[in-house]
Amino acid sequence: MPAVASRITAAMLLMLVVARWGVGDSSSSALEREVVVLGSDELVDGIPGDGVLTLAEIETWLSDRRNHVELDPRLPIGLAPGAVEIEGLRGNPLTRAKIELGRQLYFDSRLSRDHTVSCATCHNPNHGFADDSKVSLGVDNQAGGRNSPVAYNRIFSANQFWDGRAATLEEQALGPIANPVEMANTLQACVDQLATINGYHLQFERIFPDGLTIENVAKAIACFERSLVTETAPWDHYARLTSFKDAYADDLEYLDELKVDDPELFEEYQQLVAASETNPISDSAIRGSEVFFGKANCSVCHNGANFTDELYHNLGVGFDGDEPDWGRFELSEAEADRGAFKTPTLRNVEQTAPYMHDGSLATLAGVVDWYDEGGHHNEWLSEEIEPLELSDREKADLVEFIKALTGRLPNVERGRLPE
Repeated sequence: MPAVASRITAAMLLMLVVARWGVGDSSSSALEREVVVLGSDELVDGIPGDGVLTLAEIETWLSDRRNHVELDPRLPIGLAPGAVEIEGLRGNPLTRAKIELGRQLYFDSRLSRDHTVSCATCHNPNHGFADDSKVSLGVDNQAGGRNSPVAYNRIFSANQFWDGRAATLEEQALGPIANPVEMANTLQACVDQLATINGYHLQFERIFPDGLTIENVAKAIACFERSLVTETAPWDHYARLTSFKDAYADDLEYLDELKVDDPELFEEYQQLVAASETNPISDSAIRGSEVFFGKANCSVCHNGANFTDELYHNLGVGFDGDEPDWGRFELSEAEADRGAFKTPTLRNVEQTAPYMHDGSLATLAGVVDWYDEGGHHNEWLSEEIEPLELSDREKADLVEFIKALTGRLPNVERGRLPE
């Protein structure tokens, strides 16, 4: 990136951009917009205080006009190129008040029939906002049929779930509530329950013009989930420094002269070096990147800023049994979609074992072995899947590269729910 462009970008992230905008379903007809960087703790650390949220604390929070300002989100360095892929903000703009309300709902088991299951039960921050079991358990310990997808970096997706059956993140948020195997509730019963909780009733009335509706429950949860993004990973720092070195190779041969002739460019280089050294990547991971983008050709499907094409592919997972899960086919009824499932992001995947739509592979090494063997043959197997013939060292390096895609996730307040 040219030095001037980099400085402009940095400046943009530090300033507040104020303009007149329509605000959709916000409580005021025209508010400012504030630039924020997603992934920060500040957006998800809850209403200040300790213990159960009181009505007085909620009232104080809602009276702060800043919490209703529409947010203009920016992304951390590694994800920034994916800004054009952001979904859902036009119909459901982010505000701090909606994110905070969504946070409360996400962790509140009172959305379920028997008050035992919350969104976080199956999308647990302790496990990368996924689950550490093959399939999650819902009300009455009922087992679901698929592994829990991650809840972070959903801001890049329109269709949700492994099979894409939910057209929006808002639609996805409601699915588990009414699913008899998950929260086992009804949408109306969920609204009725929330209406008995004064803190929720007050927030919905103040945040949404039409108050407490199941549609607004979905909007709040979706806003919270869109704020969950992975921060810059070691690979991102390494890739930025490498790109900079390639772009300014001639200048960097003479650092002493560069320091005098173009001190700003020199300073930018120093900052990139420092960031890369603070977030180091191993030699094994660097070799693994060459396998990933080269011999293994993983980037055919795991591409873009979020390392996913958001498309559906048959890898042969589950086809060694008598009754395979038909995946996307059940919705599209297209033969090409039989056994096809959505490509998951590889960012922070180290934290989200087990893997595949059925949770059948326990480790990243197992996943690499699966691809190396060419998956499980069936007549609908993706044409991209074929034996790779990787050496043991190449497999190990590939795993290390995938681990180098791990960035910090925001530290979310998990308690602080309305009394």
